[in-house]
Amino acid sequence: MAKRRKVSNPLALAVLTYLLVRPMHPYELGRMLTEHGKDRNIKYNQGSLYMVMEQLRKSGFVSEQETIRDTQRPERTIYGITESGRTELFDWMREIVVEPRKEYPHFGVALSLMIILTPVELTELLGKRLEALTKQTEESQDLIRKSTDDGVQWVFLAEEEYSLALMKAEISFIAKLIESLQDPSYDRARQEIWEKQSSEEG
Repeated sequence: MAKRRKVSNPLALAVLTYLLVRPMHPYELGRMLTEHGKDRNIKYNQGSLYMVMEQLRKSGFVSEQETIRDTQRPERTIYGITESGRTELFDWMREIVVEPRKEYPHFGVALSLMIILTPVELTELLGKRLEALTKQTEESQDLIRKSTDDGVQWVFLAEEEYSLALMKAEISFIAKLIESLQDPSYDRARQEIWEKQSSEEG
């Protein structure tokens, strides 16, 4: 069972990982995350990065190492990971890798409520999603191919390969769903549910 974390934002996991390399200023850390393509899997901006850093500091997982002052820029506080932060990082990582976790993506929510849409409209919308996913899949494949050609080892592309596998699985699922929507029995069942709900409310 997943532990209750003092800081549970996935961005905190990335921050702690990068601070293992060396102490850094949040702005520099954010630049490195972007350069390494972590923004493809972790949602963040400079504001959220500073907020997470402060949460980690209050929790004792990072500490201020030094404050750099010069006339050219504002003060910059350098943060480093603490021993407590190291323990938290490795414990958290091991938990995430070993324990499958129930997640609640927006598309899953839409699927659970899709009965409000007619089969015709739903088919059209799913077709557009299929087109978008196909384009994203091609972009991901191009990125992996280019990175591999540039000598990037496969282990550093694992997150992109995982994302690609999920997109391919979703494409296959949507294609089958669109096919199923052509069955008249779906619309009949949909109509029956609406009629039943209407009669119960009446």
